[in-house]
Amino acid sequence: MKIALTIAGSDSGGGAGIQADLKTFAALGVYGTSVITSVTAQNTQGVQGVQDLPAPFVALQLDSVLSDLDVAALKTGMLSNRKIIEAVAAKIRQYRLKCLVVDPVMAAKSGDPLLQPEARETLIRLLLPLATIITPNLPETEILANRKVATIADMEAAARSIHEGSGCAVVVKGGHLEGEAIDIYFDGNRIIHFRGDRIPSKNTHGTGCTFSAAIAAFLARGLDLAQSVRRAKEFTAGAIRSAFPVGKGIGPTHHLFDLYSYRDRWEVMENLEQAVKLLEQSRIGGLIPEVQSNLGMALPRAISPEEVAAFPGRLIRWEDTFRRLSPPAFGGSRHIARIILTAMRHDPEMRAAMNIRYSPDIVEACQKLGLSVVPFDRQEEPAALKEREGASLEWGVQRGIDTLGKVPEIIWDRGDFGKEAMVRVLGGTAQEVAQVVVKIQKVLMEKRS
Repeated sequence: MKIALTIAGSDSGGGAGIQADLKTFAALGVYGTSVITSVTAQNTQGVQGVQDLPAPFVALQLDSVLSDLDVAALKTGMLSNRKIIEAVAAKIRQYRLKCLVVDPVMAAKSGDPLLQPEARETLIRLLLPLATIITPNLPETEILANRKVATIADMEAAARSIHEGSGCAVVVKGGHLEGEAIDIYFDGNRIIHFRGDRIPSKNTHGTGCTFSAAIAAFLARGLDLAQSVRRAKEFTAGAIRSAFPVGKGIGPTHHLFDLYSYRDRWEVMENLEQAVKLLEQSRIGGLIPEVQSNLGMALPRAISPEEVAAFPGRLIRWEDTFRRLSPPAFGGSRHIARIILTAMRHDPEMRAAMNIRYSPDIVEACQKLGLSVVPFDRQEEPAALKEREGASLEWGVQRGIDTLGKVPEIIWDRGDFGKEAMVRVLGGTAQEVAQVVVKIQKVLMEKRS
């Protein structure tokens, strides 16, 4: 396994600095080592205090790591004073380290300063000439290039200026600009625009640390510089997109989102399997409609049908039970996915659904169980939506949500020309939905007996 090194400050809130770097290294398959330069008292709301370590002790940490371990790439983050920068630069020269990514950390996301003004000249004079690439955001770019940066053209000019003064490649991060998230890369020969969607999220604490650490990780793995920047941007976007709220301020990104995704996918599949076993044992064949049933469950934060698992080929009625034609699969049913995704836009916890047969007795059973039951009338559906594949389902579920003011547990309709009447059972998990379906079956059986 390749080894990467981070030389940076510690974030007690866990979202940036050393903590973010080591999570990124682990997520990207390199062994992470660390040298701590400063300790911060920090959380999602700001930096409450900074304590720099003595420069000789920073140098001693570097000796400990570099005398024993073969570091393939490294990054620097918070180097808050001149003496620390001098010590780090001296050790990089002494050990002839290559693949150095410099994140010129000058302020926290909250705006709190993390680099003393008198240390800026030392950073530019001693560290940048040793760097393979530097990753400034727009405020840092303005300081390093000594010019205002407000447009893409300004970013390109600033990148050229920084390269001319330091000799290293530059990627100017465009996160502070409006519109599309564009980073400008210049290596002395070519300008590349790395484009990405702007992700609406307040959980962006540590994105700069994550991005620079990811570049170092990919360099350690042998990718070239432009490839490393591209892959790092993709990784950082995924970490932002998958982030969940932590704390009261600017939350961190989710560095281990890929690992958690594997876990989440396994849990969804396992939940569906257990749900189907429960339904099979309960002999609910009488609830299967003419068009057959399906049962689906989405990943947390799902936004596309490919993130919703269901049973390809549906659940087919067989005597008083049913048979599945195949195991559950992500993307297995766009119909059930549309129901779930529409519900999740209003309540992210409502991640599962199943369609069952409609009858007045079934609706009455749902009401007897105390479930929230809402109908919609397909006759009221706009004609334009009827022509669009799948739009009817989204419209009907949305209609039910609008009627109740929240996601109902039961949404039903009496059908229309070419559309079978249907009841949809919604819940947090596939097992919860299956349990409701079993209860409906039990009420119906009790009524018949």
